[in-house]
Amino acid sequence: MWNPRALSAPLAVLLLLLHSLIAIVSAQRSAWKTLNGGPPLVVARGGFSGIFPDSSDSGYSLAVITTGPDVYVSCDVQLTKDAVGICLPDINLANSTYIASAYPNETKSYLVNGEPIRGYFSLDYTKKQLSNVFLTQGVYSRTNRFDGIGFPILTVDDLVTLNQKPKGIWLNIQHDTFYARHNLSMRSFVISASKGIVFSYISSPEVNFLRGISSRLNLKTTKLVFRFMHKDDLEPSINQTYGSLLKNLTFIKTFASGILVPREYIWPVDTSLYLQPHTSLVSDAHKAGLEVFGSDFVNDVPSSFNYSYDPLTEYLQFIDNGDFSVDGVLSDFPVTPFEAIGCFSQLGTNATKQDKTLIISKYGASGDYPACTNLAYEKAIADGVDVLDCPVQMSKDGTPFCLNSIDLIESTTVAQSNFSKFAMTIPEIKTGSGIFAFNLTWNDIKNLTPSILNPFAKYRLFRNPKSKNSGNLLALSDFLSLTKNQTSLSGISISVENAAYLAEKQGLSVIDAVINALSNAGYDKPGSQKVYIQSTNSSVLLKFKEKTSYELVYKIDEIVGDAASAAVEDIKKFASAVIVSKDSVFSNNDKFLTSTTKIVPKLNAANLLVFVETFSNEFVSQSWDFFSDATVEINSYLNAEGVKIDGIITDFPKTADRYRRNKCLNLGAKKPTYMDPVQPGGLFGLITQAYLPPAEAPLPPLTESEVAEPALPPVAKIAPASSPTTAETKAPPGSAQPKVAVCFFFSSLAVFIASLLLL
Repeated sequence: MWNPRALSAPLAVLLLLLHSLIAIVSAQRSAWKTLNGGPPLVVARGGFSGIFPDSSDSGYSLAVITTGPDVYVSCDVQLTKDAVGICLPDINLANSTYIASAYPNETKSYLVNGEPIRGYFSLDYTKKQLSNVFLTQGVYSRTNRFDGIGFPILTVDDLVTLNQKPKGIWLNIQHDTFYARHNLSMRSFVISASKGIVFSYISSPEVNFLRGISSRLNLKTTKLVFRFMHKDDLEPSINQTYGSLLKNLTFIKTFASGILVPREYIWPVDTSLYLQPHTSLVSDAHKAGLEVFGSDFVNDVPSSFNYSYDPLTEYLQFIDNGDFSVDGVLSDFPVTPFEAIGCFSQLGTNATKQDKTLIISKYGASGDYPACTNLAYEKAIADGVDVLDCPVQMSKDGTPFCLNSIDLIESTTVAQSNFSKFAMTIPEIKTGSGIFAFNLTWNDIKNLTPSILNPFAKYRLFRNPKSKNSGNLLALSDFLSLTKNQTSLSGISISVENAAYLAEKQGLSVIDAVINALSNAGYDKPGSQKVYIQSTNSSVLLKFKEKTSYELVYKIDEIVGDAASAAVEDIKKFASAVIVSKDSVFSNNDKFLTSTTKIVPKLNAANLLVFVETFSNEFVSQSWDFFSDATVEINSYLNAEGVKIDGIITDFPKTADRYRRNKCLNLGAKKPTYMDPVQPGGLFGLITQAYLPPAEAPLPPLTESEVAEPALPPVAKIAPASSPTTAETKAPPGSAQPKVAVCFFFSSLAVFIASLLLL
C-alpha cells in the first residue's frame, strides 16, 4: 500500500534543496541593483572617441577590439541636404571635421533651440559633397596625431558594415525640431532605416520625436530612451524645462523605457567639485519601470576630487555603491567601465590579493594629502600599501625627519613665513633657490604648514584642495613608531640623498642618524618588516652595507634604455634591488609608447629586484596608449611580455592595491579582452608620416662610470650656530652664499625686500 509518510522526509529534503537553489539564483540575479538585475551595459560614445575622432571607423573598431563583443556603439545622427543620416557628434560640423578646408568661407548662422550658432551644417551639403570632408579629434586636450589617416564621415548604414561588430547600435537624435524646421524629417529617416537595421536603443531629448516613432518600431528589439539635458534648458517640442519633466517620470514611461541623464543628476557635486549625497533619481526611475543610463563619462576631464583622478573609482560609484546601480553608461573610454563591471565591482573590503607585486608609497598617499604627513601615511596604510616610505632630511639640530625634498619650499608654506629670508642657492643640491631643511631646527620645521604636491599644476590639475594644507610632518622616530606595529606593512623604505653635502658642508651625518633611529625603534633586530634603504648614490649604499644588513635599493635617476654589464655587476655589489622610471621600461615619443627597452630584462637576468616609479592617477602622467586610465597603465606594466616588475611606487596606493585584488587576474585564457596589456607601438604605428612627431634619439644605457662614486667624505666639525628663529636674520652656516631668488613663491613685496637684506 502507498504510504505518504515514506516520502515525507525525502520530499522535505528535496523542497529544501529546491528552495536553496531558488535563493541562490535569486541572489545571483539581484547581485546587480539595476532594473533587470543584470550587469550595466556599456555604450562607446562615437566609438572609442577618447582616442580616435568621434564616429570614425577606427574609433568604432577600437571600441570592439579593446572591450570585446558586448560593447554597444552610439551614433549622433545629423541629416544631409539629401536626407542621409550621418554620424557626427555636433550639429556644427566645424567642431568635428575639416570642412572649412574643403569649403572655406561658407559658414552660415542658424537658430538651434533658440540659440544662434554660426558654423557649418550638414543640411547645407549632400552626402556626396561631404565625401571629401574628413573627421578630426574635436577635443583639443586629446591627441590629433591620427587626423592624418583621413577618416571619412560615416553614414548610419555604414555601422552595419564595420569590420568589428558591436553587440548593438545606439542612435541619438538630438535635433529633430531643428531639422523639421528645414524640411528634413528625422522621424522618416529613423523609421526607414529601422526596416533594414535593428537599433538596440534610440534616444532623444525631444518628447514628440519619441512619441512619433514609438508606434512604428518593434519595441521588443528597440528601446526608446528620453535624454535629459541641463535642468534649466527648455525641451523644444513641448516647451517645458527638463527639471520639470524630471518630476514626472510616470509621464516619461508612457513613451520611453529608459532615461539618459548627466552624471550630476545622480551624484551632484558642489561648486568646489566635491560629491554631495546621491539623489533618489535611480531608485525613483526604477520604481517607475525606467532604466537609467549615465552620460558624459570621460577619463580625461575630472569631475570630482573624491575620485582622486581615478576614472575607475567614478564608475564604481555609479554601479557598485551599495544602494543602486545605473543600467548603463555612455563613455568615450569604454575600456574603463568594462573593467569596473567585470573585474572590480562587488569585491568587498577584504578581497584576496591575486598579485604579489609590492605596492610602495611615494611620500605616503601624497596624491590625497600633503607629502610625508601623518595623514598621507595613515591613508597609505588604510589603502593597502605594503612598503611605507620616508625620504629622510636633516634639520639644523640633527633631527632626521620625513619630507619629499631637502627644499622646504616644495611641500610647505615656508616661503610665506618669516623663514623666507633664508632663501639661498646651492648648485650642489639643485638649480634655483630654496629654503633648505638644514637651516632650520626641527622645532621650526615641525610647526610649518605642509602643502600638497601638485606635480601637474601646469595642466590645471590640482590635488584635494580641501586638504591641501592638512596634517603634520613627522620626525623619523615618529614615522618608525607609526610603522612598527602596523601588521599590514611588509616593510619600510628609507630614502637618503645629499649625504655627501650634509657631511662635508653642514657637519651632519644622515647615515648615522638613520641607523640610530632604526636601532632605537628595534628595526635592527629580526622582525616581520623589511627595511629598504634607497639612494641614487652608490657611496651611500656602500656605507649602509658596511654598517647594517638592511635591503639596499639603488635608484637610477635618469631615463635609460639599457645597462652595461659592468654597471649591473657593480650594482650587485651593493644592492639587491633597483628603481627605474616608467619611461625607462617603455620608450615613448610624444606620449606614445614605441617599444620595450632592455633595462628591466637586463636587471631581471642579474637577479635584481626591479621597482618602477611613479604611478599617478592623473591622466596627463600616462601615455596615450593607456587610455587615460591608471589601472590600464598598471596592468600593462605588470603584464608586459619579457618584463618582470617586482614593485611599483605610487602616490595613490589605493589604485594599485585595488588592482591586485581584481577578479580578472590569473584567469589564463578566460581573461577578458579589456584586461589585455597594451602593446607598445600599437597606436604609434597608426600615425601617418605627415603627423609623426620628430624622431627621438635612442635612450642611453647606464654606464659603469655613472654607478661608481668616490667614498663619502668624513663628517666635518662645524661650530654650532644659533638656531634661526622668526626674529633672526643670520645667514645659514656653510660655504654656500645666500642669493636673492626671484620666484613665484615670493608673492609679497615685503618678502622680496626681506630677501634683499640678505645680500
